Amino acid sequence: MMQTMSAMVLPAPHASLVMEERRAPSPGPAELRVKIEACGVCRTDLHVVDGELTQPKLPIIPGHEIVGRVDAIGSDVTGVELGQRVGVPWLGHTCGHCAYCTSARENLCDDPLFTGYTRDGGYATHAVADASYCFPLPEEGDPAPLAPLLCAGLIGWRTLRMAGPAETIGIYGFGAAAHIIAQVAIAQGRRVHAFVRPGDRAAADFARSLGAASAQDSDAPSPEPLDAALIFAPVGALVPRALAATKKGGAIVCGGIHMSDIPSFPYALLWEERRLFSVANLTRDDAREFLALAPKLPLRMHIARYPLARANEALADLREGRLQGAAVLIP
Repeated sequence: MMQTMSAMVLPAPHASLVMEERRAPSPGPAELRVKIEACGVCRTDLHVVDGELTQPKLPIIPGHEIVGRVDAIGSDVTGVELGQRVGVPWLGHTCGHCAYCTSARENLCDDPLFTGYTRDGGYATHAVADASYCFPLPEEGDPAPLAPLLCAGLIGWRTLRMAGPAETIGIYGFGAAAHIIAQVAIAQGRRVHAFVRPGDRAAADFARSLGAASAQDSDAPSPEPLDAALIFAPVGALVPRALAATKKGGAIVCGGIHMSDIPSFPYALLWEERRLFSVANLTRDDAREFLALAPKLPLRMHIARYPLARANEALADLREGRLQGAAVLIP
């Protein structure tokens, strides 16, 4: 009997998602099919829906923070069992042979596929994924808090690692990634200052509740010089502000996939060996490392749950800043 699936589909940029009933896809030889338990709603999804990421496969099923159970296995896949819980992240496939893939930089692959952008993602009841880019997750417990780990957590982890051994960190933009990685940094003994959307008292209070040493508007000066700044808000104007707050030799790491233009700024802000980085995607080693670390930490995951049919509402709440923590769709 033919198996069907439900999916929220983006027909074109700037359009609302539309619920569709489809035939459930069969996995290819190197793929798995996952019956989805939960899928996080990431700001990257918003960039796809709002046309800020300009080369999606259309129509596309968004979503790349997928938690689910394996319900079909491709003929060439080994080491995976039916019913096993796995996670599927943003980076969904790499070529394996370009100069980046062969030098341990697969996050920069010349011919990648991205879940929910160039291959169908997790705003659905089922998804097909490259088995090499599926990661074991804890078998027991609520799947919803696991979903944001698959991008907000992974990108936050890569961003934090690129900051080096910084002891005092400023985090600009306190959304899903920041609320996870702030807790990781604090658990590591670092001091965290949060910088939130001007006037957003709820976000400031939320940051303090998670252990931030301070929380203030993003246009306010830092309470103390920073060793590093992590920027998750897609606002280019935050780059010179973060540079001005950072000590000599410090690092500014931009963790988002999209950002508005960075305004011109005096060279003096960058001088004295301050370093400015961007984070692109993730590697499988990032995923294995962070997903092994996360269960050992006392992470408090703040989740707003939405049924699959309310995906447009979840995206709107994210767009308008009405969320603290992360939104998760439950099929």
